[in-house]
Amino acid sequence: METKWSKVIIHASAFFAPWLVPIIFFLIGSDEEIKSIAVQALLFQVVMVVLLTISGILSFLIIGIPFVIVFGIMYFIAPIIGIVKALSDESWRYPIVGRWV
Repeated sequence: METKWSKVIIHASAFFAPWLVPIIFFLIGSDEEIKSIAVQALLFQVVMVVLLTISGILSFLIIGIPFVIVFGIMYFIAPIIGIVKALSDESWRYPIVGRWV
C-alpha cells in the first residue's frame, strides 16, 4: 500500500514540484520500483522541458507550433495516466524515457 501512494505522489508531483519530489523519493526510497519511477518522472520532466523549449523557439518559424501543442498535451496527460495506473496497481512507464531506466 505504501508503494501505491508513493507512486501516486511521484506522478502527481508533475503539477506542483516536478523536479523536487522525484529527487526526494529517489534519495529516501528503499524500493527499487519507486526509485525507477522517480528517475523516469524526473527524466520525463527534463526531456519535456527541452522539447517544449526547442518547439517554442521553432514556433517563430511556424514549424514548431504543432510540436508545442503535442508536447504540451503530453506534458499534462502522461502524469495523469500514471496516477490512474498507480491507483489501480498497474505498472506503467513514461513515454519517451520509460525504456531508458
